[in-house]
Amino acid sequence: MNRPARESTEQHLELPGLVRDKVAEGRAKARATRARKQAEAEITDHLPVAQLLLDLQPTHLDRTFDYAVPASMAADAVPGARVKVRFAGQDVDGFVLARLEASEHEGRLAPLKRVVSAEPVLSPAIAGLAADLAERYAGTRSDLLRLAVPPRHAAVEKEASDAPPAASLDPSALAAAWAGHEPGAAFLRHLAAGGSPRAVWHAAAGTDWALLLASAVGAVGSGGRGAVVCVPDGKDVARLSAALDTVLGPGRHVTLTADSGPAARYRSFLAVARGAVRVAIGTRAAAFAPVHDLGLVAVWDDGDDLLAEPRAPYPHARETLLLRAEREGAAALVGGFARTVEADQLLRSGWAQEIAPTRTFARERVRVAITGASDFSLDRDPLTRASRVPREVHQAIRAALEEGPVLVQTPRRGYAAALACERCRTPARCTVCTGPLRLTGPATPPACTWCGTVAEHWACPVCDYRGLRAPVLGDARTAEELGRAFPGVRVVTSSGERVLPSVPAERAIVVATPGAEPVAAEGYASVVLLDTWLLLGRPDLRTEEEALRRWSAAIALAAPGGRAVVVGDPAHPALQALVRWDQPGFARREAEQRAEAHLPPASRLATITGDAGALDDALTLLAAPASAEVLGPVPVAEEQWRAVVRVPRAEGAALSRALLELQRLRSSRKLDPVRVQVDPPTL
Repeated sequence: MNRPARESTEQHLELPGLVRDKVAEGRAKARATRARKQAEAEITDHLPVAQLLLDLQPTHLDRTFDYAVPASMAADAVPGARVKVRFAGQDVDGFVLARLEASEHEGRLAPLKRVVSAEPVLSPAIAGLAADLAERYAGTRSDLLRLAVPPRHAAVEKEASDAPPAASLDPSALAAAWAGHEPGAAFLRHLAAGGSPRAVWHAAAGTDWALLLASAVGAVGSGGRGAVVCVPDGKDVARLSAALDTVLGPGRHVTLTADSGPAARYRSFLAVARGAVRVAIGTRAAAFAPVHDLGLVAVWDDGDDLLAEPRAPYPHARETLLLRAEREGAAALVGGFARTVEADQLLRSGWAQEIAPTRTFARERVRVAITGASDFSLDRDPLTRASRVPREVHQAIRAALEEGPVLVQTPRRGYAAALACERCRTPARCTVCTGPLRLTGPATPPACTWCGTVAEHWACPVCDYRGLRAPVLGDARTAEELGRAFPGVRVVTSSGERVLPSVPAERAIVVATPGAEPVAAEGYASVVLLDTWLLLGRPDLRTEEEALRRWSAAIALAAPGGRAVVVGDPAHPALQALVRWDQPGFARREAEQRAEAHLPPASRLATITGDAGALDDALTLLAAPASAEVLGPVPVAEEQWRAVVRVPRAEGAALSRALLELQRLRSSRKLDPVRVQVDPPTL
């Protein structure tokens, strides 16, 4: 009966001992915490100041900040490492730019909060490049570093980056691949000898451009130096990667593309940053690859708008690579089947030398004929002018199919991209939102492109006629018509989300939109260009230059000695340049005409876009050079206006500095933002 009472008394007697133990344990933990905090607060004696670049959006905060380095973080806070600090009451990410003995700041420095990673992912060369680009494009370094340094993947950092064995390359054999392009062999010999030549390369039709670029990379690699090559899209990356595997061997280069995924991209980035691999290729972001001992930067098809970054401050891969070549003393190669006026300017200024096919070599590669409007064509077929696919084109396709596949390029994808009244040719518009009507297939009714409303009972508002015609046909309708014209022949399409990388060397008709043309295993027996008037009808500064670039890229896929047939106006200068394969001559004439009109590249342009009030304030605050002209403002979208500021090319740097100062001033005053874009790719 008394046992429970005795047990309760014993427990009460033990309780004070437990309390004493708990109190002692708490005091020990507190002492350990104070000791740890004291150790963390203790500033290192060796290089106690870290100069940081913080990830801050406001333009006026685009400067370096000094923080104290705790002794516990001294070994990890190396230049290029990621850190986290307190700034304005918030945790902010940043990079260590340098470690210093002292700071110019007279007050007490706040300590680093944490070293996120001791991996030096930001090299001094890329940090300097970001500073130059920020000034060039009136932007911030933090925006550029988001493009240059991919997000961290902690698991990948723990992996080792193994260096492949050195490749044994014969510079003379590499130079032989450039036969027919003069002085291409001399350019490669200069690279192999450790030189830094700069060239603008015009490739002949049928050239395996990826193999020639890989040979140039191999030449610079034979001297122990690295290379960075940028191409427009993933399809081009895959083609160049295969060529590099052939020339250098597998594992001796990395690809940097957004499509590869965060882990794979970061793994490739670390292989380059650690110096394990010295060749990096990819799309526009690869221009920032931190390649060690950089010897060559190259860009292919620099006129492609995919090489222009759509995010602020909108740098172009070509300009980024050319700045790197200047900063790091590397060779530069700008190549393409067509030539941009910017590349032509490099030649006119003497900054680079030309590499081009000899006249004989260029003529042997492809024969280009224009049909559809000449007197000779009209004599043979009076309906040629009204026909989208004239008789001569059908004959050329039929003859070429005996030798291999035929490529047909059409500018629009879909079925019938636009509709009009069959009687009076009035464009067919939606009765709900006035959007254009289109057909998505042979058995579907017309529907609005904007709101999707089906217009089964459409009637012309002008003549009340219900018949429709399709003035603009897409690749699906083109393939359907060619399938009926050539029964028994396989017809495939490549456009939109379904882009074929390659096709076999067999009898087939391939219908593709510009940029989506697959590569034929042995080249196309013939290339046909339809609806050339569509590409020439865009209201843009680069309309003719862009049309010629897209046509040249398609014809270049022809097999050596193949034929191309173009349906268009034979008197048009762009088509004449295509027939002669004289894209450099067209670029020179285009540059001369732009110089007369004070347009780029003879002038430097910048656009300022915003609502009416913000734009007016920006133009008032802008301290532009005295030679600046302001064009506009003009409306560009709902409640959005745009002004163009133009200066002579020699004043371009001064304009960029003025725009950057404008952005800093507006940021510090917290005014409504405006979008500033220097050298926009289109107007």
